[in-house]
Amino acid sequence: MINQEDYDMNKNLVNNDFADIVFNRHSVRLFDSTVKITRKELQAMIAEATTAPSACNLQSWHFVVVDTPEAREKTKKAVLKFNYPQIDTASAIIFIVGDTQSHEVYRDVWQKVYENHKITKERLDQIFGTFLPMYENATPDFLKLDATIDSSIVATQLMLIARAHGYDTNLFSGVDFENIIPALELDPKRYIPVMGIAIGKATEKPLLTDRYDAATLTKFL
Repeated sequence: MINQEDYDMNKNLVNNDFADIVFNRHSVRLFDSTVKITRKELQAMIAEATTAPSACNLQSWHFVVVDTPEAREKTKKAVLKFNYPQIDTASAIIFIVGDTQSHEVYRDVWQKVYENHKITKERLDQIFGTFLPMYENATPDFLKLDATIDSSIVATQLMLIARAHGYDTNLFSGVDFENIIPALELDPKRYIPVMGIAIGKATEKPLLTDRYDAATLTKFL
């Protein structure tokens, strides 16, 4: 949950130009390794990113921040070598993993929403009677897919938030999917790998790429 007593989101942003944040965001692989981002600011960026939407407000995401030499070396053993440059030079790497058991705290989330007078008791009962049973009885494949979608959405928002804070990013999924979760000291029965995001100040000019013609990717019904 975002704790507004700890910081003011608007005051954290050094760039609030929406067009610049979105259209001038580019991936970089080399960062200034002398630039440090405090854990307080990293936590703030994560909190701001979690305002992203999720299925049924399940918020089935989890974050592991790697910002020490020891953690970098440990996680590199489960990262493909072509991603070493950003692992070695970024101020921090935030691994986003899907939480397939987030529905177990679902009652706590919505109970707080109700106690904060954002929904009625009738709406609360409706949520507990529909969404919660769906997840409690869901197959493992359904929970994994749901967590992957939620985590992908929050990852996109985190990259844009980082740019609003004045940083550059590189999103990567080149990892050893069998070993990355244990390397992050998480339970592989609960968490699934989605992606990592390297954050810092770029020291290289990003590669500017073209996109497919959106008209060829679109169908109107």
